[in-house]
Amino acid sequence: MSKPPVRVAVTGAAGQIAYSLLFRIASGDLLGKDQPVILHLIDLPPFLDAARGVVMEIEDCAFPTYAGSVVTADPAEGFGDVNVALLVGAKPRGPGMERADLLKDNGKIFIEQGDAIDKNAHPDVKVLVVGNPCNTNCLIAASRAKRTNPRNYTAMTRLDQNRAVGQLANRAGAMPGDVRNIAIWGNHSPTMFPNYYEATIGGKMVTEVITDEAWLKGDFISRVQKRGAEVINARGKSSAASAANAAIDHIYSWATGSVPGDYTSMAVVSDGSYGIPEGLVFSYPVKITAPWQYEIVQGQQLNEHALAAIKVTTDELLGERDAVKEMIAG
Repeated sequence: MSKPPVRVAVTGAAGQIAYSLLFRIASGDLLGKDQPVILHLIDLPPFLDAARGVVMEIEDCAFPTYAGSVVTADPAEGFGDVNVALLVGAKPRGPGMERADLLKDNGKIFIEQGDAIDKNAHPDVKVLVVGNPCNTNCLIAASRAKRTNPRNYTAMTRLDQNRAVGQLANRAGAMPGDVRNIAIWGNHSPTMFPNYYEATIGGKMVTEVITDEAWLKGDFISRVQKRGAEVINARGKSSAASAANAAIDHIYSWATGSVPGDYTSMAVVSDGSYGIPEGLVFSYPVKITAPWQYEIVQGQQLNEHALAAIKVTTDELLGERDAVKEMIAG
């Protein structure tokens, strides 16, 4: 292959999501079948042997695009010269833990990772935060960006978009590929708003194909918002393969412009569009205008239902920002 290798870092590399993710990165699904990749697997010291075992399996797959690995617990080494960073590892919420405590505990992790990325990664590094609460974890990491570009720090709502596509396709008796331009607004949490008013199924507006407005406003939105909990209840474990797939989708769309319709969902640093406070990491519909370039879609007409839902998720994100304000101020 004539292209030089791209370095891709994955945190939480010995975890469940990473196990579903790393093989697909190595096989070329993330950046293309003609793009060699060097993997940087980052995890805590007790999990490095497991990460090395994953590397052994990747080597045994003999992927043509796999150009080697780095396995480390040192963030400076792990993010050294990387072009793409997928921040998967995060502290999960434990029994009785308040959300504010979870935000602060994860804040310490993402301050360290944000500093290490800014000091050691390629100056034009592209960052995707997967570990929850991903919007505010991304906000914290991006607050450390001095040498790197805060605009290149994003959080993942593509999983929520994919879930919405699946629900609409099932309800309409259509294929997922028939659903276009469903976008997630706000926080990756039960307050997110999947804006079906702009979406189409088979070229027709969703509201023309699915005329049950009560289902759209009720069960559809609720199921997308709470799908993660539904998976845990059924499977006994959190979403892993679907989360890994969404991370692949997010980066692949960003890198190539290949999106399901005219735009896709990404949580990005708000520029004030649609009245969202500047600086919040907020999920919008975005256009990929060129490889690794995005713009927030402008001009969408938001009705009263959409505006009310967006206010709820915005207020939640403002509360999360307030909970970590001392971290992002530093």
